[in-house]
Amino acid sequence: MSGTRVPSRRSGRPQHGEPILERAFRILGAFDDACEGLPLHAIAARAGLPKSTASRIAAQLVDVGALERHDNGDFVVGLQLLEVASLAPRGHGLRAAALPFMQDLHQVTRQHILLAVRDGEEAVLVERLSARDAAAVDYRVGGRLPLTRTGIGIALLAHAPDQVRDGALAGAADESTLRRLMATVRRDGVCAVTVPNPLRTGPPTMSTVAAPILSRRGDAVGALSLVAPDDGEPQVAARVALRTASLAIARSMGI
Repeated sequence: MSGTRVPSRRSGRPQHGEPILERAFRILGAFDDACEGLPLHAIAARAGLPKSTASRIAAQLVDVGALERHDNGDFVVGLQLLEVASLAPRGHGLRAAALPFMQDLHQVTRQHILLAVRDGEEAVLVERLSARDAAAVDYRVGGRLPLTRTGIGIALLAHAPDQVRDGALAGAADESTLRRLMATVRRDGVCAVTVPNPLRTGPPTMSTVAAPILSRRGDAVGALSLVAPDDGEPQVAARVALRTASLAIARSMGI
């Protein structure tokens, strides 16, 4: 359930007076999880820009390392973006503190351990550890996840500002279940969610146990989750492990 947000397609010329920076981000947003090269005409179509405009801005992005160009002319996201993104304090500091505890959980469970932060009305995955033989999941570092339909998103939503929670509840498919899960997070510091597997391969349902990482003020600076095939068990041990890890991460960050 991850994915890069692709701007809605717009035909013709860009909006009058639209800053070049906004158009540049529309071009970067044309790339998706497939991590494949895109020809210029595909970038222009996805970004809703004239081909000449897309060509000019893409060339500038290549010059600064935000894009790279293959010999066949296709464009890919450049390493310069990875270097800049790795400096984001909300992801980098949290990741450094959480990684040792994530590695312990990964070693014990041999499943997927995720770390995310909230960005507006979505969760952004900042780290993922996965065993080679773990069931396939559709998550990637840097990908965005819905707050209302993922365990890690619900853990973040439970401690989000009122306006974010109200907006999420208004658009929720099952408001009563979402309220119950958020109340569980606030009461127990952890929740468990079982959902259909969005991938055709692997088990039909997946289970997530997630816990928010809270500051002393009660703000969620991030959330941690374990994703594994659903075995129908109550997952008591996983709940304790995730709750303990989230507390330890907060303590190590001194927040």
